[in-house]
Amino acid sequence: MLGLLEYGLFALSFVGIYGILALGLNVQWGMTGLFNIGVAAFFAVGAYTSGILTAPPTDAHLGGFDLAIPFGVAGAIVASGILAFLVGIITMKLRADYLAIATIGIAEIIRLATKNEAWLTGGVRGMSDIPRPFDELSWMSFELGFFLLVAVLVVLAFLLVEAARRSPWGRVLRGIRENEESVLAAGKDAVSFRLQAFIFGACLMGLGGALYAHFNAFISPSAFKPMLATFLVWVMMIAGGSGNNKGVLLGALVIWLIWSGTEMVTGLLPAELSTRAGAIRILLIGILLEVILVTRPEGLLSEASDRMRAIRREAKQDTGGG
Repeated sequence: MLGLLEYGLFALSFVGIYGILALGLNVQWGMTGLFNIGVAAFFAVGAYTSGILTAPPTDAHLGGFDLAIPFGVAGAIVASGILAFLVGIITMKLRADYLAIATIGIAEIIRLATKNEAWLTGGVRGMSDIPRPFDELSWMSFELGFFLLVAVLVVLAFLLVEAARRSPWGRVLRGIRENEESVLAAGKDAVSFRLQAFIFGACLMGLGGALYAHFNAFISPSAFKPMLATFLVWVMMIAGGSGNNKGVLLGALVIWLIWSGTEMVTGLLPAELSTRAGAIRILLIGILLEVILVTRPEGLLSEASDRMRAIRREAKQDTGGG
């Protein structure tokens, strides 16, 4: 029973990490319409930055500064934001399709750098001995402590993104997504707002990367392949409901549970099919996404339904006030 509970906490911690990644993508695409296919780049930068800053002294890679975990997490957020700024000042004026090409190219450059620059990241051997929070506590298991930490950070990230969505800043972002000409006519600098949204979303992705590094205590380039670090995040956001932060978190929960479940199912396949297990899992996720898009094109929780609930709340408040 204890083992089952620990596995459940382990799975929910992963859901929380991917939920933060999906919230960051929702700021970029769901709110602003920025077609970022390079989620893996900011995810990886966040993970490696926190690992370098917090790992004990070593000759295996750069760093080993042995800083406290909060400093590593803060460094990950800042590093991802700086990368987003450098990418954004070049790409924010590009059309959506060109932005997608640019971001996926940058993500692949980052992944190849983590693989080949062993002096920096440990190369294919990866980066080990990354400290884990709550690992030395005798009165609380690591799984429970980390789950509580991730849950708090998911709630804070959700509240922050939700507040941004409802603010005048968020309304400008949605205006850029829907009709950029009208935003320009209102005197707003659309490029500046897109850059701000791009950096904000990337910082959340860097946070997700730092949590991933400290959860596993080990990272390697294989963890940041496009399938795991970009495609899966996009599926979570689309399935849950692009533009709806609650829907995005629901999508992260549903898709991760299905992704984990398919791993168990493919593990039962005959030996001759085990080499195709990865492709089968991708096929199952693809089929699920098609079913959701056909039956619920706006996701499990649509942005429109969220907007209607907000309108009803405002109407009730106005009626009560009158």
